[in-house]
Amino acid sequence: MKNILIILCFTLGLNTAFANNGWLNILNEGGNNKGIKCTEAIQNAIEKASKNGGGTIFFPAGEYLTGALKLKSNITIHLDSGALLKFSENFDDYLPFVEMRYEGLMMKTFSPLFYAKDAENITIKGRGVIDGQGKAWWNEVYRIESAKGPIPETKYQKMWGEQNPGMVYEPYYKRTMDKKFFRPSFFQVLNCKNILIEGVTFQNSPFWTINPEFCDNVTITGITIFNPHSPNTDGINPSSCKNVHISNCHISVGDDCITIKSGRDADGRKYGVATENVTITNCTMLSGHGGVVIGSEMSGGIKKITISNCVFDGTDRGIRIKSARGRGGVVEDIRVDNIVMKNIKEEAFVLSLFYDKDTKQEPVTEKTPIFRNIHMSNITGSNVNKAGAILGIAEMPVQNISFSNINIDGKEGFEVNTATDVEFHDVKVNASVGSSFKISDSKNLILDNVGSSTPIKAVPVIKLNNVSNLMINNSFPFNATDIFIEAEGKETKNVFVKNNVFNNVSTPIKKGKDLDKKAIIE
Repeated sequence: MKNILIILCFTLGLNTAFANNGWLNILNEGGNNKGIKCTEAIQNAIEKASKNGGGTIFFPAGEYLTGALKLKSNITIHLDSGALLKFSENFDDYLPFVEMRYEGLMMKTFSPLFYAKDAENITIKGRGVIDGQGKAWWNEVYRIESAKGPIPETKYQKMWGEQNPGMVYEPYYKRTMDKKFFRPSFFQVLNCKNILIEGVTFQNSPFWTINPEFCDNVTITGITIFNPHSPNTDGINPSSCKNVHISNCHISVGDDCITIKSGRDADGRKYGVATENVTITNCTMLSGHGGVVIGSEMSGGIKKITISNCVFDGTDRGIRIKSARGRGGVVEDIRVDNIVMKNIKEEAFVLSLFYDKDTKQEPVTEKTPIFRNIHMSNITGSNVNKAGAILGIAEMPVQNISFSNINIDGKEGFEVNTATDVEFHDVKVNASVGSSFKISDSKNLILDNVGSSTPIKAVPVIKLNNVSNLMINNSFPFNATDIFIEAEGKETKNVFVKNNVFNNVSTPIKKGKDLDKKAIIE
C-alpha cells in the first residue's frame, strides 16, 4: 500500500507539473481525437496559453479536425507520433478574410490554415501528420478554369471583389485575377520573427505549403512535405524574409519544391523587402517543377543564398532562376554546391529573364530584372534532358556566372545567350543531341578544361555565334572528336584558343563563312 501511495503521489506530481508548465493537452481543453471538428477548442487553447505568456498545445495520437487557426506569440503546436490533424474542406471555415500575400500580391482572402501576423516565437513540431485536405480547393480551381463561358460568381468571389477594390496588376496576370478565387497557403505568417517548424509531415496543401512572408529568423528542419499532382502546391516558399534556414527536408509536391520569392511587379517593389541570408542544405526533392527555384516573383530582390548537399531525383528542373521584363529586382550573390541530380525532365540549370516570352526590349528602369554573381560547383547530373540555359535580355544580360566541376549526362548541352562574364571550369557535358556548349550574343567568357566524353560526328563540341572576348584553354579531348570548335557570326572576335591538346580531334576549329579572319587567335 505504501508503494502504491508513493506511485500515485509521483504520478499526480507529474500531471500537476505537466499541467502547470505551459503544456495544454487538447483532450483536456475540449478537443477530441475522433475526427469531430474542434476548431473552437483548439483556438481557445491557443488564446488561453497566450494569456499566460505562451505555451504548448499538445495533440496526442488520434485524428483531429479543424478550420483555420490563428497562432500567437510564444505558442508551440506539438503533434505526437500517431496524431493526424486534418483541416476542414468547408471554405466557410477559412472566413473571415484576412490580409495575406498571394503569389506576390497583398490582398484580403481566405485565412491560411495556420496564420499569424506581427507575432514571434511560433513553433510547429513533433512526429505527427498535418493534412490540408486540399482536393476541394483544387477542384474549385479546376471548375472555374474549365468553364467554357461566364458562370455565376460564388459568394466567395463576390466577397473578394468587395474587399479588394482597385487592385493593381500587370496585364499578363489578368487571367489569374479574373478568377477572384485565391486559395490559402497551408502555413503563412506575416511580419513575424523566430519561427521554427520541425519534424512534422505536411500533406495535401490547398496552395503553397510553408510560406513565411516578411519574416526574420525562420528555421525549417526535418520536415516532410507530400502534395500529389495538384495546382501550385509548392513546398517551402520564403518571401521577403531574412535569415532563413532550411535543412534535412524531404519534399515531393505538385509544383516547385523550394522557391525563394520577394513580391510581384509594382506591389513587390512598393514594399521593397528582399529575401536574403538563406541557407538550404541536406534536402531531398522528388516530384516537383523545380528542385530549388528563385522567382519568378522577385521584385523586392533576392540575395545571399546558399544551396548545398541536396539531391534532386525526378523534378522537372534542378536549379531554376526565373524572371521577366517588368518584374524588376536584383538576384545576386547565389552559391550552389555539392548537388546530385537524376531524371531531370527539362533543364538541370536555368537562368532566364524570359519567363514571359512575349516581352520586347525596353529602356533600363526599376522594372528591369537583374541576375548577377551566381556560382555553381561540384554538381553531377544523369538522365537530364538539357544541361542548362542562360538567357538574358538585350538591355540586361545575365552577369558574372560560373560553373565549376560539373558533370552532366543528358540529351542536350548548355545554351548561353545574351550573357557577360560567364566561366566554365572543369565542365563535362555528354550530350546525345547537338553541341555540349552553344554560346551566342555573349562576351567575356572562359571555357577552361571543358568537353564531352561522347562527341557526336559532324557536330562541334563548342558552337559559337557572335561571341567576343572568349578564352578556350586547357582542354584535352580524350576520345576521338570530329569537330571541337565551330565559330560563326560577324560579331565574333577576340576568341583565344590556347594551351589545348587536340591530338584526338579531326577539326579543332571550323570557321564559318561570315567569320572575320582575325576573330580566332591560336
